[in-house]
Amino acid sequence: MGSGHRSTLLGELLHERGLTPEQFSEQANLFAHEHGIDATLSARHVNRLATGRRTDGRPLGPVRAGTKRLLEEMLGVPIDRLLKPAAPSPSEAQAWSSEALELRARIRSGRAVDRETVSLLQQKLDLTRVIDRRLGASELLGELRAQISQMWSLLGNVLDQRSRTALARVLVDASTLAGWQSLDQGLLRESWEHYDQARSAARVAESSALEAYACAGQAVVLLDIGESESAVELTRYACAVAEHRAPGLLTSWLLAGHGEALAAAGDRDGSLRTFDHAEWVLPADADDTEAPFLVFDGTHLTRWRGSALARLGEPEAVDVLSSALDRLHPDFARAETALRVDLVQVLSVHGERRDASAHAERARLLAAQVGSVRQRRRLEALTG
Repeated sequence: MGSGHRSTLLGELLHERGLTPEQFSEQANLFAHEHGIDATLSARHVNRLATGRRTDGRPLGPVRAGTKRLLEEMLGVPIDRLLKPAAPSPSEAQAWSSEALELRARIRSGRAVDRETVSLLQQKLDLTRVIDRRLGASELLGELRAQISQMWSLLGNVLDQRSRTALARVLVDASTLAGWQSLDQGLLRESWEHYDQARSAARVAESSALEAYACAGQAVVLLDIGESESAVELTRYACAVAEHRAPGLLTSWLLAGHGEALAAAGDRDGSLRTFDHAEWVLPADADDTEAPFLVFDGTHLTRWRGSALARLGEPEAVDVLSSALDRLHPDFARAETALRVDLVQVLSVHGERRDASAHAERARLLAAQVGSVRQRRRLEALTG
């Protein structure tokens, strides 16, 4: 008899003796015959008595007098005791106690996640983002993975809904940053999984805007593996999800991502219209609190438009990218790397080898400085 049926002392006794209900039924019926007891005990009845339940799950009713006498004389134990729930074994009780203690400790750790704790986690993440922007992801990704794992563990133990939502928002931020860092390191599958986790965390945070942000990041992975049509669909979905729900800064960023995907798919007119729309909705003075996880302004939008024009092979991409390069803050080393690789692409297409070579040399140095596997591969594909 399996341990799942041992819910009365009778069931425990059968288990200890290694008897099935059928075997005990045979022994009981033989005992009744030999001792002149007017009772029979079927295997089905034995199973009910051993589990303390009828087959439909209802509790047992009164036991017949003959059955009572048979069991008491055969086993030497009062019927009331035989049908009481069996006490758990010391090992089972100890395991339950250990699990209960562990769960209580986890819930206590969840209670420690308050507004100040979430703020500290966000500050640590913001510092990681600044270092990443300047020095690249190669030295930061392992630490960020550990931070994300810690936050997921905490999230499962947080009962207060406001704290849970706030922590989930930080998780979206951390997972999207890890997605971008993984992509820059050439870890495509890991990048995809981080963005997928970000989408899950956004749903916990009940934020359509954050889900759209994660989707747009994930679309870049699709572009890198040549799935441009899928990237168009995903960025279109992101824009639709965020419509009327996201701040202007994020809306402009999402539109720029959609414009890039359209350019990759060869839709020149659709891409340029989308970039025009992105420029139109971009706030003149963006409030940092609107989308604190996002670093985006007119210069970055121009850079993104120039990249799309370079994908399309448009000559004007040179002027647009050069304009963005002149205005780009020197802290954005990886962005400068990508921008110069875009210039190499469009200059090479139009036969301007000398200028392309100069940008390639600078891009190669920057890619090594920030450890960007992604941009190094792009450059190698363009220059051979």
